[in-house]
Amino acid sequence: MPAHSITNLSVNLNKVALLRNTRALGIPSVTRAAKIVLEAGANGITVHPRPDGRHVRADDVRELADLLREWPNAEYNIEGNPFHNLLEFVRDVRPHQCTLVPDESGQFTSDHGWDLPRDNERLKPVIDELKTLGVRVSLFMDAEPDAIRQSKLIGADRIELYTEPYAQAFGTANQAAQLKRFADAAKVANELGLGVNAGHDLNLDNLPTFLHAVPRVLEVSIGHALIADALELGLAETVRRYQAAIAKGCK
Repeated sequence: MPAHSITNLSVNLNKVALLRNTRALGIPSVTRAAKIVLEAGANGITVHPRPDGRHVRADDVRELADLLREWPNAEYNIEGNPFHNLLEFVRDVRPHQCTLVPDESGQFTSDHGWDLPRDNERLKPVIDELKTLGVRVSLFMDAEPDAIRQSKLIGADRIELYTEPYAQAFGTANQAAQLKRFADAAKVANELGLGVNAGHDLNLDNLPTFLHAVPRVLEVSIGHALIADALELGLAETVRRYQAAIAKGCK
């Protein structure tokens, strides 16, 4: 089943900040990278500030907010665990979207979605505050229909499907089963009126197949693979290739 007309590409710049943070020279510049990807056709910027500061830091979050005021059609997505230091950033810069992710302090990378309904009670007031601030709320979720139904009940606007299980299955005998699992989860979300985002280990190879099979994906957030590709292709050319991959998948 085809996806919706086109899926937005939000570029996660955490790995640019990670490289910059290994020296005290200020290079590569996170804001410069953001400008390059936006000029190349990216639809938005994603950052995931972590408590240990190993990726983007407070100054990056604010400087990117300033930059994006020059790009009124581009979206700013800040993601992370709301029970760490995330909300202070959101209150400060009011991004278009906040993606709530249940990662722990010092965790290597996000590796699971919210456990709903177990986490309902503590997430509900956070979601209420974000919506009062005028920020769209997305919950990082596994492709589990029952949990996705709970995300609607506590007020989320969107879900972001955690796609690593699909990425690991890509090119194997388990690929079709994983695609069906994600397609079914997206259909449930769509029926509930939830927007569907997706991210984690999506790349130039597996992205078109995912978007062709999973209906109405509004946005993909891609960082690690895109920045790795940029080391060979250049940042602007990489963004153009990801947009071409998205177009291919959305046919």
